[in-house]
Amino acid sequence: MNTKTLEQMKQLRLFGMHRAFESSLAPESINYTSDELIAYLTQSEWDDRQNRKIDRLTKSAHFRYNAVIEAIDYDPSRVLDKNQIQRFASCDFIKNNQNILITGSTGAGKSYMASAIGHQACSLGYKVVYYNANKLFTLLKTAKADGSYLKMISKLEKQDLLILDDFGLKALDNINRHALMEIIEDRHGKRSTIIASQLPVEAWHKMIGEQTIADAILDRLVHTAHRIDIKGESMRKKLKK
Repeated sequence: MNTKTLEQMKQLRLFGMHRAFESSLAPESINYTSDELIAYLTQSEWDDRQNRKIDRLTKSAHFRYNAVIEAIDYDPSRVLDKNQIQRFASCDFIKNNQNILITGSTGAGKSYMASAIGHQACSLGYKVVYYNANKLFTLLKTAKADGSYLKMISKLEKQDLLILDDFGLKALDNINRHALMEIIEDRHGKRSTIIASQLPVEAWHKMIGEQTIADAILDRLVHTAHRIDIKGESMRKKLKK
């Protein structure tokens, strides 16, 4: 009878429940009452599905780093507000459709921090996608050529959190400028965006170009955003030392 039950659980894809029930049959297992056993099996299935969901969300985000907020370095030279960053762990900024702008020199740890916040969002069930900004703009140009542009823009709009890394390494041309405007306009007030850049925010207007469009993008992106400016020496050099 137990063998048949285990097989039916597997066929119903109740994998968490299957493992829990199988372990409960071992001689050394706890002698559960019927209601305790039901609670144990239900909780095991719930945990298994949640873990698989987090794993699926994390893989589909394509993060640059396998990063966690707990591993962020708060060395005084970096001038980081630990309380501010730990508040991001609750992901209330996503609930409130707010943005985060992370700036700092090369190797300062911007990508790691953005990835850490993204991983935390995935663990709470949010849909996240991570892109190098230049690669995203290249993909969007290709999408325009093959007719999949609107589908890709729609996919970006549906993400709870969009992370754009290495933003501003190249000045935007007219096509990329309008693509960025469309992305930011679609997400404004509805979704959250994290942007990591070597350029200080004050230099973004010139990098975007075309005053009217730059004004519109920055008005939607910057004024109500949380800002982190990382100081100190390169973390890559520090790790080598």
